[in-house]
Amino acid sequence: MAKTVVLYPGLTVSHFVPMVHLAGTLVDHGYAVSVALIDPAVNGDPAFRAVVARAVASMPSVRFHALPPAEDAPMLTPDAPFVPRYIDIVGRHNDRLREFLCSSTAHAVVVDSLSVEALGVAKRLGIPGYVMFTSGAAALVAFVQLPSVLAQVRARFQDLGDAPLELFGLPPMPASHLLGEMLEDPESDTYKATMTSLDGIPEADGILVNTFESLDARPVATLRDPRCLPGRIMPPVYCIGPFVGGVGEAKERHECLTWLDGQPDRSVVFLCFGSSGYHSAEQLKEIAVGLEKCGHRFLWVVRTLFTDDPDALLPDGFLDRTGGRGVVVKQWAPQAEVLRHRATGAFVTHCGWNSVLEGVTAGVPMLCWPLYAEQKMNMLRMVGEMGLAAEMVGWQQGLVESAEVEGKVRLVMDSEDGRELRAAAAAHKDGGVATWSDGGSSRAALARFLSDVDRRCQGRARSAEAA
Repeated sequence: MAKTVVLYPGLTVSHFVPMVHLAGTLVDHGYAVSVALIDPAVNGDPAFRAVVARAVASMPSVRFHALPPAEDAPMLTPDAPFVPRYIDIVGRHNDRLREFLCSSTAHAVVVDSLSVEALGVAKRLGIPGYVMFTSGAAALVAFVQLPSVLAQVRARFQDLGDAPLELFGLPPMPASHLLGEMLEDPESDTYKATMTSLDGIPEADGILVNTFESLDARPVATLRDPRCLPGRIMPPVYCIGPFVGGVGEAKERHECLTWLDGQPDRSVVFLCFGSSGYHSAEQLKEIAVGLEKCGHRFLWVVRTLFTDDPDALLPDGFLDRTGGRGVVVKQWAPQAEVLRHRATGAFVTHCGWNSVLEGVTAGVPMLCWPLYAEQKMNMLRMVGEMGLAAEMVGWQQGLVESAEVEGKVRLVMDSEDGRELRAAAAAHKDGGVATWSDGGSSRAALARFLSDVDRRCQGRARSAEAA
């Protein structure tokens, strides 16, 4: 009888999708997989609910179990502090998760990195509990150290500004680049909830990371060094990525892909800022002017919170003047497919880790425009250690002006520096392919994880027999 692994995915697109890819991988390796779902309606973003629905419809070999709704559970909305509300929702469902685990034959549980409170539910039942970390290894290095490091910093985090913060195994980085607004006020609910969540990650029996070793070699080595987490034991870390791409197949091919079919190779700049990436009306106008002046073909995904018609926010006549060489897509496009298309030549991205991996595995050079969470950290590595991106520096002042948009697009598409970025991106793409081939690092890491699950199952069985 196949062993059963229960997955407890996150409540946002960026956290849910990698967990669903993990589900498919486990099924391919002979495991039964159950996915415990908190009601997707707790997230006010219709894109999240759509992704969950596609996963349920397209994966008949995975059992999706909807947990009974928790009484008075709040919703995730743009106007409320995200992390405290998220953790509140997860905590309110602990009893529902426990009831489900008691009714199943779970041999292991994998929880999202923002749902670490649920590890306690699994451990109290004697079930091995693992964390799925959906960002890169460098972010994990930083996150497991932050609670102790910040406890030693006398200054308020917001007062540190851009002062460099020293973390073991990472180059010094501005304090403001470490989760930003989440850590500004040590007395806030957001700060306390974030620290509680980060502090709980090392309590797992193992940590699965959506990355691959050749991309994250230095931080992976740091995670294996006892100095990374003094006074505590870091659990095994399994780099099992890259998990990239969407969930389920669309009924119809998106029209933007048809447009790309008619464009020359590597001629299109793709701009997309994630499932929660929004810009002000002023910023949208600056992007539009920069794209018009740069002269290059473009495919731009525009998401807005304040209107259903983003075209109305663009400069008068912009769509007419650029219609022959540019397309504006409202709200969503199949990002992974666009990046893999032969016509895509560069990617302007918010540096969310899923987007980084999709750019890397497509071999596309990137322009970094971080917006929130750990994206500023990701940007530093993309520009520095990985060498496959340039930075849109205007984000630091809150506005990227049209001249920078124009200049940076031309840099990545036309210059020698751009060719060097493209070569680095191609090399990392090759590394991503090799990691799942015979003898590849991610294939080996998955085997170690499954071996650990089997070993712990056998230990539980022996203990039960002895009792």
